[in-house]
Order: sequence, then structure tokens, then C-alpha cells
Amino acid sequence: MSEGRRLGGLNDADTPPWLQPIPVEEDEAEGPSAMRLILGVILGIVLIGAAVGGFFWFMNRGDGGGEGVQLIKAEPGPYKVKAPDPGGMEIEGEGDTAFAASEGAKPVGRLNVDAVPEAPLTESGGGLASAAPGAVATVQLGAFSSEAAANKAWTALSGRFAYLEPLSHSIIAVTQGDKTLYRLRANGPDAASLCNRLRIAGETCVTVD
Repeated sequence: MSEGRRLGGLNDADTPPWLQPIPVEEDEAEGPSAMRLILGVILGIVLIGAAVGGFFWFMNRGDGGGEGVQLIKAEPGPYKVKAPDPGGMEIEGEGDTAFAASEGAKPVGRLNVDAVPEAPLTESGGGLASAAPGAVATVQLGAFSSEAAANKAWTALSGRFAYLEPLSHSIIAVTQGDKTLYRLRANGPDAASLCNRLRIAGETCVTVD
């Protein structure tokens, strides 16, 4: 007899839904396999162990395992020390002009026109042959519009430069067209050296053959 007949002659189409059997899937009927459960447990243990190990490694990575790397420790005491002389070395006269200008003064620079070059040192031993004793050379110190102006210039020059005072000087009148010039000349033992010293001091000087 069929099931429909056992239920009083009712077939599957006539059986109410609540009386029809519920279909059961094969996987649900069997349930999860033991192998899957074991693999899941092992995977969970591995993940937990990796997380714990990584945490401890991160917390203790600066301790041990790095014997070749050492931290440089700061020396005891303050790392900034005030200098014993904060202002630095004092130089006489340094900043005087700046301070005066900041207070409203007008500093005026002056050139020392009386400064003359030092006398050249003579080399010992061999060297260039010096001028013969008694040889006199002539240098021209300028050309002026009058004899009085030439004499005045000689007085000023010989007063400034002591090495000119013992020298003899001369004034030569030269006519050029309708104009007469008065050349001031001096006689000395070494014309080249004399002119060099005067040029360094800012004066005009030419040697005369």
C-alpha cells in the first residue's frame, strides 16, 4: 500500500502541507566532518600563537639580538654651557664708529697723506749692482704755472718727506707756444727708488735722463 492509502486514501497532492515530510539535505543530515573541525582548531591555534609571538617580539625588539648596535648615551651634566666670555675677544677701537653713528654722530674718515712707505731692505750678499758712488740722477716732481708755485711745491714736499730735504732742487722754465711752464726737479743718488716712494705716497714723479 502506498503512503497515500495509509493516510486514508489521500495521495501526495491531497496531503496537507503540514502533513508532508520535510526534505533533509545530505550534508545537513551528516553534519560537519571531524577533519574539518580538527583543521579549524589547528588554524585557530596557529593564528593565536602568531599574534602572541608578534606582540612579544614588538615589545622586546630593542632588548638583545643587537649586540653590534649600541645606543650613544649622553654625558652627565647640562648639554648647554654658557661661554665664559659671551662677548668674545675685545679689540680696541672695534665698533667705535658704529656706536657713534647710532647715537647720531657723523663719522668722517680721513686719509693720512703724511704716511710714507717704509724704506726698502737691502739684500745681503749678491744682487743687482748698486749705483756707482757719486752718481746723481734727476727726477721731475711737476710742472707749474709760475716759479713761485714751483718753489712753494718744493717747500711742501720737502717738509712732508724727510728724504727730499737734503736733495738739491732746480726750477727750469719751458715755453710751449704762448705759455711758460716751470718744471720742478730734484737731484738724488737713486732716481728710480725716489720716484717709487713718491708714487706710493700719491705724488707725481718721473725720472729724467
